Amino acid sequence: MKRLIQRGLMFGNLIRVDSPALIERYNRALKGLAGKQTKLKEFHIDVSGFSPEIGEEFKDPLYLNPNGCNRQFIILTVDQKKAPLLGAMFSTSRGILRQFIADNEAKLFALTAHDAVAGELMNSVYDISDPARLFDIRKIVIEADTTQSHVKNARELAEKIDHFQTAPNAWYDDDLIAQMIDLARETGDVTKVPVDLGVQEYEQGNFWTAHFGGLYIFRDVESPCVVVSGDKDRMERFPRLPFIDTTEPNRIASFLRKNDLVEPLVSSRGEVGARILRQKMEFILVDAATSAGMELGDMSSRTLRHVAQRMGRDLPQAFHGLAALVRWAEAGGQWPRIDSRHPAYFYTLRARPDHPDRDLINRLLSELAPMDFRQLFICHKELFYASYATWPDEKREFVAEFLHRDYMANKAGARDKLFGGRKESLKVPRTSRKRTREQVIEMVGPWGAVKGRG
Repeated sequence: MKRLIQRGLMFGNLIRVDSPALIERYNRALKGLAGKQTKLKEFHIDVSGFSPEIGEEFKDPLYLNPNGCNRQFIILTVDQKKAPLLGAMFSTSRGILRQFIADNEAKLFALTAHDAVAGELMNSVYDISDPARLFDIRKIVIEADTTQSHVKNARELAEKIDHFQTAPNAWYDDDLIAQMIDLARETGDVTKVPVDLGVQEYEQGNFWTAHFGGLYIFRDVESPCVVVSGDKDRMERFPRLPFIDTTEPNRIASFLRKNDLVEPLVSSRGEVGARILRQKMEFILVDAATSAGMELGDMSSRTLRHVAQRMGRDLPQAFHGLAALVRWAEAGGQWPRIDSRHPAYFYTLRARPDHPDRDLINRLLSELAPMDFRQLFICHKELFYASYATWPDEKREFVAEFLHRDYMANKAGARDKLFGGRKESLKVPRTSRKRTREQVIEMVGPWGAVKGRG
């Protein structure tokens, strides 16, 4: 993984902690949450305050995430909102943590000036040994405070101030006034600088979880379903919702279509979508060539074209399918017929840009099109890192260099081109209406009907 680390593709944007004061605050919070303290004089933390160095020190990568269920967090600075979340067990966790910091940024800025803030992403489930318990997770509640109880004291002081201002004869209550003064010494003026974080609630509707080998739970859609990574037969039972696995492309394609979750990357002739497909063809080619033991030379597009010519009929069907679609988009070639049985099918799709769960849908699509390492890196880093460790060395070099040179230089622009500009997320009820052949072609491009309804 050294290539990835050196190019900032792994453990990138972590927050460095090397100040004795910050380490002391972190240890106080860690003692309260996990009953442990670190002896390290320098380490890095993610958005939740998890440190890979401390995880290695404790030999416990879940020291802030016991049972992989209720993630605990330590906030030393509001800059953590820019950091990734390592070892995520739920796809919603990072978004919730970032939203919590953004919603309370001014208060957290004031609190972390003196202490660390510690808390937990709590739900009503503490053990997920049974898949049925995943369906009990609907809301995530966050309660947080500093190690010296600034929030609790601020809340208590606010209540006493209210009592002081409204209760008869409170002005003459010396004990009340003394208590207020003592609390104010700890909290400051809460009337001017409020620090009460309150209790924050966040919805968890559709989500991915790493539990049970990986599950995509879509329950807030028109036709709910659970998509299981791998063999669904290993699941003895899954309550409440039908489930399919990622080895059933026809059923997954039908599910995505019925719920109007995806759209084609290329729906009309032009260069923009075709350029993306050409890059995907290169990714597929690199995978096939390195698996066959072929050398990639200088890894330029020109050299890769020569590699494709040498492979000839040994090129994967997914490559040929995308090539046919590129010919149609760029040169007016024959309309290709690519349905869910074709290996190229999922490489031609993306989540609808205006869908509230577009990141989750693109995560699923990246798992269904694993040779597109760029989308895998962006949407499903857990699977990307696991896959990267198994690739031939030459492919790893190509992947690391491409991501560093072409993606990291303009991450926002690349995401907009790949997944569409982010629009306001609105859940629009699907309508049932007949469409003309021309309308269908304009909407879906050359994909044709999904084969099999599962």
